[in-house]
Amino acid sequence: MQANPCSTAAVPLPAPPALRRWHLSVRAQFAVLGLAMGAWGAQVPAAKLHYGLDEGELSIALLAAAAGAVLCLFSAGALVARFGARHCVQLAGTLMCAVLALVLQFESYGVLLALMMLLGAGSALFDVSINSDGNHLELRAGRKVMSGLHAMFSLGGMAGALLVAGLYRLGLPAPLQLAAAGLLMAPFVLWSSRPMTSERADSDEQPAPLAWPRGILLWMGGLTTLGMVAEGAMYDWSALYVHQELRTDAALGALGFAAFSAAMAFGRLFGDRVRERYAPVALLRRSGALAAAGMALALAIGTPWAALAGFVLVGLGLANVVPVVFAAAGQVPGVAPAQGVAAVSSVGYLGFMIGPALIGGLARATTLSAALWAVALFAVLMALAARRVLRA
Repeated sequence: MQANPCSTAAVPLPAPPALRRWHLSVRAQFAVLGLAMGAWGAQVPAAKLHYGLDEGELSIALLAAAAGAVLCLFSAGALVARFGARHCVQLAGTLMCAVLALVLQFESYGVLLALMMLLGAGSALFDVSINSDGNHLELRAGRKVMSGLHAMFSLGGMAGALLVAGLYRLGLPAPLQLAAAGLLMAPFVLWSSRPMTSERADSDEQPAPLAWPRGILLWMGGLTTLGMVAEGAMYDWSALYVHQELRTDAALGALGFAAFSAAMAFGRLFGDRVRERYAPVALLRRSGALAAAGMALALAIGTPWAALAGFVLVGLGLANVVPVVFAAAGQVPGVAPAQGVAAVSSVGYLGFMIGPALIGGLARATTLSAALWAVALFAVLMALAARRVLRA
């Protein structure tokens, strides 16, 4: 298991102004990742149309992104340890933005698969880097900040989806939308990431690739995966469900994704207060039940406004899964807090990337409406598993 690349033992505590700048910088990167994923998630229907794909071919493209993420995750921890979070964010962010700008500029399915692998690798390294630096920030600040950071990711996703919906209303074509988003975000990442940490492992240390977690951390990773499979599925398929299955225009499809992201952001903004009121097991059981009920509402009634309402409930239900499990991972006896969080987050991220491809495969065998019932199933399984995993 990869040790935390940013040890606090030999690094002096930053002065409050520097700490604030660091906090703002990491918040900005979470928002950028959400904006990128939101812009892409809202444009999945456009990509399907642009390349002339069916659900099976689209799921293979999404699986290519998952494959790129998996390959990157085995070395992401070592890269952050060797080069520092800031440099990894700048590299990964540039790659991610470049892919967004190019993904709808070609006609070849093979080029799409290659670009999706690069998108998965770039977003995975970016995600691991900002979570590592966020955990380092929380340790330095001496207070909880992770829920707020993940709220910025959700707010970014909502903003990306709303921006796409607005640009569709203005008649701007999808390839131009993504090209502009990528070209504008890349310099912002390079500028806004400067206050992030750039500490590297000592030259005598040879950071090993991320090892698969064991014991209770593996169970926690599995619990996170259940929630993030559902979350990843919503990111890539919610807009297409509203647009294609419910026969609405592309703008309303983007609003379906925006409703989910807005609810996620709201749930995370108030997540620390909710965590103070409910024990982790009780919170996750209620969260799973709420997400399952929301997905059932969206699918059973099958109208656009029922879908929007259902997606809000799904977002609220899934909002605090990651903060709750990450907090538990940081309290495992005998394991450094940052080390536990890194292990669990890496396993969970696999679920975030695999979820969309799983839904696509099921949609090809049945229908997209039928496949999305898997989101409700995973939410139920998460609620049932919470008691055993977190009490352990």
